[in-house]
Amino acid sequence: MPASNFAPDPALKIEPRGADLLAVGFGAMASPCELLLCTAKRGEALELGTIAAREALRIEAKFSRYRDDSVVAAIHRSRGSDAGIEVDEETASLLEFARECFELSDGLFDITSGVLRRAWTFDGSDRVPHADAVQRLLPLVGFGKLRWRPPHLVLPVGMELDLGGIGKEYAVDRAFHLLAAVRQAPFLVNFGGDLRANRPRRGGPWQVGIERPDTEGRAAMILELERGALTTSGDARRFLLKDGIRYGHILDPRSGWPVRDAPRSITVAAATCTEAGLLSTLAMLQGARAEAFLEEQGVMHWLLR
Repeated sequence: MPASNFAPDPALKIEPRGADLLAVGFGAMASPCELLLCTAKRGEALELGTIAAREALRIEAKFSRYRDDSVVAAIHRSRGSDAGIEVDEETASLLEFARECFELSDGLFDITSGVLRRAWTFDGSDRVPHADAVQRLLPLVGFGKLRWRPPHLVLPVGMELDLGGIGKEYAVDRAFHLLAAVRQAPFLVNFGGDLRANRPRRGGPWQVGIERPDTEGRAAMILELERGALTTSGDARRFLLKDGIRYGHILDPRSGWPVRDAPRSITVAAATCTEAGLLSTLAMLQGARAEAFLEEQGVMHWLLR
């Protein structure tokens, strides 16, 4: 592995997880992230961890809705302009993926639905918004209202884009490919519970714990992963509770209201993290039909209610 331009990130933390397993940890995308490596060499772990961390932080900086210097901020500054904005190839690829998801899901998967946060704050309180406040925002929701002719985008006044629903999974896949280009030995990328492995670790599959809803760190099940990706979608920590009714944070963008009767947690296995994340999110948006939807897709899945 070339080391000519390597400078380890001082924020990385290395923790042994057994005789031949090191975890390189860092924070990104409001999540704890780590790279698990079958090695006892700390120098190698630092170098590979730096590759993963830099890619995660690059994607976070580029697509964050909270930064003034992000691509999303530049798109928002172009709102209302007839000329719109021309985006780079990577951004165009993500927007095309979002468009395909919107169309395939009949509008359930919609990166313009983040504007509904103006009405909803899922902080565990009983402050459910008035129906009128939600209704006023619905004209600002709908990918089909954008003028998207790659790479040109025209964003109407008042609308927003939020790539958070695909950004973390995309970051896992990007980091995975960068690492796979320089390493054949077993590794697992885990960004906030969305993960992907290249091959089994020495001695058997990777052991992945799936948290029980409403608990901190207590595993409801342990899954074995040899290769491929796992993602989990759920509403364990972001909700409202009023008059005995629990309102989870997963909103139906067509109504502006939380999806009803969805499982508390859905884990999906797929070849890539992006694919698994899409399917787990779409399943949550199906509500009571979540399991039937996943069975129709023919993917391995695990539900917690």
